[in-house]
Amino acid sequence: MLLTTTPTFEGAEIAEYFGIVTGEAILGANIFRDLFAGIRDIVGGRAAAYEKELREARQLALDELAWEAQQQEADAVVGVSLDYEAISFGRGGNALMVTASGTAVRVAW
Repeated sequence: MLLTTTPTFEGAEIAEYFGIVTGEAILGANIFRDLFAGIRDIVGGRAAAYEKELREARQLALDELAWEAQQQEADAVVGVSLDYEAISFGRGGNALMVTASGTAVRVAW
């Protein structure tokens, strides 16, 4: 599955549009407490454990986006956008949601 943030692929024509597809991943409600408890993992001003969790969540969201496009028989997704949102469940429950969205298409090379 080809994914791009641009609206087209250079040298290709979009033969068919299938519509909007999305993928979501939510980091667990205890992620903030767990990560801040392990703040000693910070090296050179970067929190390696937190970055690893964000990378995994982003990849899960993109994988889900690609799967949804595949179900529509698309071979690519254009206009891919990523969004990160903090969610509060009250009483100290927090999570981070990563959402990927784009348009599923069939590309003619």
